[in-house]
Order: sequence, then structure tokens, then C-alpha cells
Amino acid sequence: MPFLPADRWRRFNPSVAPDDLPLVFTDKVRGALRLAAVDRRAQALGLAAGLTLADARARVPDILAIESDPAADAAFMMRLGEACDRYTPLVAFDPPDGLTLDVTGCAHLFGGEAALRTDLGARLAGIAVQGRASIAGTPEAARALARFGRLAIVAPGGEAAAVEPLPVAALGLPAETVLALSRAGLKTIGDLAARPSAPLAARFGAALTAQLGRVLGLEDIRITPRRPVPACIVERRFAEPIARAEDIQGTLALLMAKAGALLEQRGEGGRAFEASFFRTDGAVRRIAVETGRPTRDPRAVMRLFAERLEALADPIDPGFGFDLIRLSVPATEPFAVAQNSLDGHAVEDDEMAELIDRLVARFGTDRVLRFAARDSHDPDRAAHLVPALGAAAEQVAWRQAEADEPPARPLHVFDPPQPIEAIAEVPDGPPMSFLWRRCRHDVTRAEGPERIAAEWWRQADRPARDYYRVEDSDGRRFWLFRSGFYGGAASPRWFLHGLFA
Repeated sequence: MPFLPADRWRRFNPSVAPDDLPLVFTDKVRGALRLAAVDRRAQALGLAAGLTLADARARVPDILAIESDPAADAAFMMRLGEACDRYTPLVAFDPPDGLTLDVTGCAHLFGGEAALRTDLGARLAGIAVQGRASIAGTPEAARALARFGRLAIVAPGGEAAAVEPLPVAALGLPAETVLALSRAGLKTIGDLAARPSAPLAARFGAALTAQLGRVLGLEDIRITPRRPVPACIVERRFAEPIARAEDIQGTLALLMAKAGALLEQRGEGGRAFEASFFRTDGAVRRIAVETGRPTRDPRAVMRLFAERLEALADPIDPGFGFDLIRLSVPATEPFAVAQNSLDGHAVEDDEMAELIDRLVARFGTDRVLRFAARDSHDPDRAAHLVPALGAAAEQVAWRQAEADEPPARPLHVFDPPQPIEAIAEVPDGPPMSFLWRRCRHDVTRAEGPERIAAEWWRQADRPARDYYRVEDSDGRRFWLFRSGFYGGAASPRWFLHGLFA
């Protein structure tokens, strides 16, 4: 998209300036305003990026100068990348104004490469974006032809002949390297291709010869897509766009049934499902749900999508309709059919997993949490909250109490510990009584002390604690600790850390 900033600005400001007025975008460089981008009319009048605004106005007085907005351009580029997902899941950004699509194995869905390119150009024109597209065997060759050439589609194996007339700037090298090559008389890619690679690498670096081989089609490296490629994709295209909620839900249910059959053939289940809705105007809406266990049950996944749709603050707007609905499974795991145990625990586990899935679908992954054990002797760090979905909570096993022994840690722990006033024998005696929340508790039984120091690499300055398990005259049990020692620089303080059930 050679005029992306101008197309973006005119799209969102259609009534600000006449269409026949040249448009330029400025940026401050070393205290001077210089042109960062121009539109087609300004380019035809001889204006180009890099000129100062004063020089541009001297050449063409009637221009409209707008401050450049790279963030808005990048956001608009992101929207275009989303729209191009309809052609292939392999879409990569080519900053500042290009996209690279790997359409290997996808062209037949659109009637061939020529039809795919025509459809892409028509959709860009429909949203008032000017674009140039070329199809070649390597990403670098396609990029060079789209930016500097005229050939639309290169026959297999014809990359070298197609790019030889292009200037060396088509290689995407730094400006100083391009200038050095031009001064050496090497002005086209064909001039470089005719030279031995060893002297070129010695003079200009190995990056030049590597890029030259990729543009000539001699070496191919895959693109890095902007989104990970899902493990399973099913989609439905419509000759006429659909907008009714019943049609959308019915299509999604059919796609889920098809995806479930594919997963069953592979012996897998999905842990994440994403529905993508492509509008006719290029907008794309995505809805994702996750599950705590691998599943391929269409009814269970559709219930999650229903919960997710109800929880959306901004409902899906079909606009003029969706012409493509896609269901992808980004994460899969081996699926084993569960056998119910005689005590019914497997059924209870499945019901709990379904409940967690529904809560996550409605409230979000970061709002449905559970406790997980942490490998630490410090009671303040022995447990932490993790998302309910995922295996992070199973990495460290909980400490199991010994048979016929009282629990070593209480179920209810205060954060932070609550200060109390205690009467105890010095230096290490257990408390005989303590005052908590204006109520005095007389201790009848006590066990301890259990000395616990902080992890030295985290809180080396925190004093060690002596913990006691005590029981008062009413049979209530508490977990107390003394911070510090008698006879030290500071007087020790007593705290209530938890309550036993």
C-alpha cells in the first residue's frame, strides 16, 4: 500500500479536504519539518518523502500538510492484516506499508492465483485503499516486484528473470549500501546476479548475497505470521452475506461439528476455540473460549460460545453481513476417553471442569482463579493464585498431613497477619493468653515453637518467626507467631496468622 497514510487519513476524514488537493504528511527531523509520506497526487507533482515542508510548498503551494501519525497507521495496518486472514492464516507485516501472504495451497479456494489477486485488489479498492500485489515463489521476490516491478504473477521458477531489471533498492538493503552499489556501477539486480558472490560478500557483507539469493528465488525462507497457525481450521463462505443471529449460530454449530470430527480422526481434543467473523466491509470480529480439559463435544463448546456472546460488552455487529465464518482450534492435546470410576468422582470432576469453563467464558480467564501450591517453606509464599484453566496449579503438589496428626497449617490465613497483644514466658515460651479484636483468649494447650525464616534472597531483612499452634479455653485453635527475639535491639511483636477449622 504505497499511499497508506493518505488512504487512512482520507478514509476517516472524508469531508475535511477536497479529493483533488495534494496531501502530505510531515514529521520533525532535527528541528525541521520534512515530508514523511505523500499521496498519489503529490507524488505526481514531484513531491517525495524526505523533502522539507518549505521546499515542498515552494514547488507546490496548494498542498495540505498533516502531521504524521505512525501509531494510527500501524493500527490501520493491523486492521488490514486482520482482513487478509480470509485468504490465508499466514499473514506477516512488512513495515511500514506492506503485507506478505503465504497463499500456498489456498489459491484454489478462490479460483486460482489470478482470481485471488483480483479479489484482494477489489476489496482494497472497496475501502478506498490503493494497493499493488504480486505473487512469486519467495516472499522477497514478491515484495520486490510489488514495490518496484510491474509483473503481477511470476511463473514457477521465473523469479530470477522477473527481478533482474529491478533496481538494487528492491533488495531492501540500507540506503548507504544501495548508494555504494550504485557508485560501483551495480544499479540493477541483474548486475549483481552476474557478479561472483564471494567478492560481493567480502565488500558488502554476507547479508547482501543472502538477500540476493532469496529475491532471485534460489533460497526460500518462510515468513513469520502475525498470528500462530491453528492446529485445525474449518470455515464456511457465503455467496450472499448473512446477518441473522440464528444463521450465525447455526453456521457456528455446523463448523464445530465438523471440527469435532476432524479432531476425533486425529485422536485429539481442543483446549481453545476461536470463532472469526469476516464482514463484507473488511472488519473482523473474533471470539475465543478455552476449556480446562481437551474436548471435542460440539454442544459443550457451543454453550461456552453462548456464554461468551452474552457477556460481551460490545455485541457483534454484522453490518452488511458476514461472508465468511471460520472456526479454528489454536491448542489441541491428546484426547483419551475417560472411564467413570465406581465412586463417581470422574463425573464430579467433569461437572466441575464444565462449571469452570462456563465461568471463564463469561468473566474471563484472569477473573476465575484457584489456589496452587508453591515450593517454599515461607507460609506467606506457600500458596498463590493462578488461572483456573491451565496446568500451572499441578506443577507443585500440596503438602499432605500425616495420618492421625493435626494439620500443620490452618485453612484460613490472614494477609497480612493481624497484630495481637500476648503474655508469654521468656525467652521462647508459648503465649499464656492474648488479646485479639478486644477479646481475651486464655491458652490451655500450645505446641511450638516452629522457627521459620524468610527466604534470604527475597526478604533478608525480615526477622525470623517462632510459630505456635494454640487452643483456648473455648476449644478454638489459632496459629500465632512471634516476630523477633527477646533481648534483641527491638522488642518482639506477636501476630495472629491463621485460624484452624
